Amino acid sequence: MADHITGAEILLKSLELEGVEIVFGLPGGAILKAYDSMYDSPIRHVLVRHEQGGGHMASGYAHATGKVGVTFATSGPGATNLVTPLADAYMDSIPVVAITAQVASTSIGLDAFQEAHTWGISMPVTKHNTLITETHEIAGAVHEAFHIAATGRPGPVLVDITKDALTGTAAFTGKKCINLPGYKPSVKGHPKQV
Repeated sequence: MADHITGAEILLKSLELEGVEIVFGLPGGAILKAYDSMYDSPIRHVLVRHEQGGGHMASGYAHATGKVGVTFATSGPGATNLVTPLADAYMDSIPVVAITAQVASTSIGLDAFQEAHTWGISMPVTKHNTLITETHEIAGAVHEAFHIAATGRPGPVLVDITKDALTGTAAFTGKKCINLPGYKPSVKGHPKQV
């Protein structure tokens, strides 16, 4: 049986497997466990003054390097502050993965402190977004997010992870085969339309 680690550690190990070297973000209550796990990670963190700045920096990094840019934000207003840079990345086809924290899964829908319907708010300005409520779903969601952000027409993807999923434990399985039946990006133009 594989060793169980926290969801936050799974998140960082998953980012490392995707080749992430730098994350732009601002710590906050719900995502603090991920920041604690960053101490043992080679990933460099750039502290921003506002989540919107972190989103724009991730976008600029992606634009300049050709890699997927990554930004972190906490729940509620931290996540909603990413709407403008996500919209900008969406319009400019820049691959960005935004990792946001969400209140505990048992508090969703109860008007909890700093709760926001992040996945609904970000839907019009992302290629894809998802809410993760189980620790064992984190690695797969991160791998899918990078795949979707960088393939076809590039763009932003948001992964919203509940606080209890970040603090819970599960076995880290690494990358798995991606099976996204509804996602088949076209990479060639239609000859008659061109």
